[in-house]
Amino acid sequence: MRRIGLIGGMSFESTAVYYRLINEMVRDRLGGLASADILLHSVNFSEVVELQKAGRWDLAAAHLAASAGKLAQAGADCVLICTNTMHLIADEVQAAVDVPLINIIDETAEALQARELKRPLLLATRYTMEHGFYADGMRKHGIEIMVPDEHDRAAMHDIIFGELCAGTVSDTSRARALAMIEKAKAQGADSVILGCTEICLLLDPESLPLPGLDSTAVHACAAVRFALADHEGARVAA
Repeated sequence: MRRIGLIGGMSFESTAVYYRLINEMVRDRLGGLASADILLHSVNFSEVVELQKAGRWDLAAAHLAASAGKLAQAGADCVLICTNTMHLIADEVQAAVDVPLINIIDETAEALQARELKRPLLLATRYTMEHGFYADGMRKHGIEIMVPDEHDRAAMHDIIFGELCAGTVSDTSRARALAMIEKAKAQGADSVILGCTEICLLLDPESLPLPGLDSTAVHACAAVRFALADHEGARVAA
């Protein structure tokens, strides 16, 4: 089994989901009491958030590149950045290590392609919805994303940082997110990406007005496929 390296803590709420999902998938595939070989470096999210707010993506890149380096030095065979937003600096993190970085945008795009979905609504932080790196990454795969209007983008950002990252799940916020999906459906969206690793705490991708893809589960699944690539009969389906 190959060793999975996780850069977590952004937030720890979603990192806990990664840990659970990866281990559940490994146990399902290998049986018995099997679990994953994981190294986790959990950063202080408050420091990362301050760099995001200041627009200091260069410093954020150096911070996560150092984290990836520690994981690689400790024997990780791959690295995952356990958040969508920080894939804005994924190239810089990949350049810092010789092991592969499993990219959440690429994996989510491939999952959309497998289901022949081409016009997804992206629900995420404002950075992910507005910066352009996510749309560019999807466009490379022939997928054109939709995002909510400015008012709804601000609301979703506040739900993520003000509630979900703090462990609060609100029925009111769930209804607000569902209304965003209904609006996008009327505008031609054919699917929805839960494009923040905390949104799976709020929305069930199997119970949405449109076909849903949980980027956290997609990313975790990709990690398990990588880890079990040498195990016959242990194929992990996205």
